[in-house]
Amino acid sequence: MSKKNLAILLRARMRSSNHSAKSSLSQFTKEIPSNPQENHSGDHIVRNSSELDTIGRVYDVVRETMHTAISATKTGGSDITLNDFEEGYFSLSIEDRKKLLLALAKEYDVNREQVRELIKQYLGLETPSSDDDAELHSSPKKEASSSVFYRVEWSLRHALKPTYETFFERLNTHPGGLRFLSILRADLLSILTKDNMPSLRALDSYLKEKLGMWLSPATLELHQITWDDPASLLEKIVAYEAVHPISNLLDLKRRLGIGRRCFGYFHPSIPGEPLIFIEVALMETVAQTIQEVLWDNPPIPENQATCALFYSISSTQPGLAGINLGKFLIKRVITLVKKEMPHTFATLSPIPGYMQWLLSKLSSQSRFAEEERGGGTQSNPSSSTFSEKVLLPGEEQALMSLSDDSSSGSNGMKVLLNLLSAKNCDWATSPRILPVLEPILMRLCARYLLQEKKRGKALDSVANFHLQNGAMVERINWMADRSEKGIHQSGGIMVNYVYRLENIEDFAQSYFGSGQIHASPAPPYGVDLARRTRIFGEAKWRSGCAVSLVKRNGSGSDLASDLDLWRALSLSSASSLFDLLDMGGLGPSDGGAAVFLPSSCWSRWRSFLGWLTILTGASMVLLSFPSRLDLLRVLRCRGVCEEASS
Repeated sequence: MSKKNLAILLRARMRSSNHSAKSSLSQFTKEIPSNPQENHSGDHIVRNSSELDTIGRVYDVVRETMHTAISATKTGGSDITLNDFEEGYFSLSIEDRKKLLLALAKEYDVNREQVRELIKQYLGLETPSSDDDAELHSSPKKEASSSVFYRVEWSLRHALKPTYETFFERLNTHPGGLRFLSILRADLLSILTKDNMPSLRALDSYLKEKLGMWLSPATLELHQITWDDPASLLEKIVAYEAVHPISNLLDLKRRLGIGRRCFGYFHPSIPGEPLIFIEVALMETVAQTIQEVLWDNPPIPENQATCALFYSISSTQPGLAGINLGKFLIKRVITLVKKEMPHTFATLSPIPGYMQWLLSKLSSQSRFAEEERGGGTQSNPSSSTFSEKVLLPGEEQALMSLSDDSSSGSNGMKVLLNLLSAKNCDWATSPRILPVLEPILMRLCARYLLQEKKRGKALDSVANFHLQNGAMVERINWMADRSEKGIHQSGGIMVNYVYRLENIEDFAQSYFGSGQIHASPAPPYGVDLARRTRIFGEAKWRSGCAVSLVKRNGSGSDLASDLDLWRALSLSSASSLFDLLDMGGLGPSDGGAAVFLPSSCWSRWRSFLGWLTILTGASMVLLSFPSRLDLLRVLRCRGVCEEASS
């Protein structure tokens, strides 16, 4: 590699993050004029009238060029027009691009008057029956009626297509047109973040659908990126890496060297630039920290690797947002790597939405808690309706013991909120604070990944991506990413997803159909058995419930006496044991109650209880409460029992 190419690579890391994601046309604007003349009068700035005239004329010319490109009847003659349009579009300001796209969305949309007229005709026609085909030759009248019906139906189908579809299709077949369309959509998305106009939203949806069709796996080329590739391509890998930034040339060479793989999807219309690329580490076991992947030196020999770990996947085109190229890329890479050697296929993934969700939850719930303590629930009933106990009593007590200025607060949630909101993130390096926060953040992270949903799917974007591709949640890892970005995004926590080849399609289908999130029977926590047992012990502070492992059944009478309660428990809509245990207001009382949970009946609880029998050989789990009344109260809280007897 020449010195010039090395210099190019070094410059790539010096670019700002905004410049790195160079997919929007707004970053390639050719300003007109280059040195605008401005007259300053107080706080007012008045543009020169000739400048405004020039800008207005440029917009009018570009708009007229767009109209010509859409209405042209001959494809060959439109190539020059399309070139002129692309060049003119680059010269427009952001506001003029918005005006142009709005004109495209409104003036070249579906002809609704024509659609209404065709619908009236269509509804007035008799629908041909399946028996009509045999009678067509014997009845000219029926043959004519059927011909009219199918002709009107075809016309209606054609009329429902917007006029700008022709424009998009012509750009797609034009040299460089696919790149232009992806950049144009990036501008659309940028505009929609500020002004969510229905016409532009419809334009974006249609363009997204077209791009998804044109970028089908059959049209994409999979290429393994190596150190021997052109410097121009390696520069793009450095610039577009979005998950774990490449720090220097040595870092880049390591990611492309022994024990590592990098694959990218390319399209013939956009040569020399990957649309999306994925980085893979060949390892002995599934890594629990990103430091193991990026910093270990030297890597293990490839013939000793048993795991292919996907640790970074980056899209290079913001205009292709929402088009799931990663799904096809991961499956192709799994097939390719599997040919070299058998592997476990897993990820070490960030949890980008966790801290944002947690801070929002702590903020709202701490506010509700203060209102309740101040007697504000009568004036604001919604506070009691939406109030929930985010922390367990033991966690609350531990947080309140952190009584320094950085973590002061009137309740545990406020203390935790203040700690996590601090810009310097001192808590992440404090030997006094970390042990307190670890079980809390790990438990809440499990809830966030497995239970928090939006429209029936996982709330976290990365989780949703892997789950819809057929992965399952394997393990949550504490302090797996200690970088500033990792601490701010997820408190340093990362998650392993595993792709089990025999289950990928079934898991993807169940996730799409019902939103079911599959988790490993092994514990989803990157901690030892004692730590996991302690988590359940903390739950006892809240509900009065203790969890015991038994290797044989209790007496027949004990099991029979609680059989009805078990039946009620099995009807619970709870998706995890924490849903059952995390209930408040259960005061201790005399007596006791217990529920035996046979391992054969754990379909609803497998992801949280299955590991208990695997690690201990236990055949049953015993949930014991201070009293039967306390257990009934828990069941009633879950909506299982109508009422609890006193």
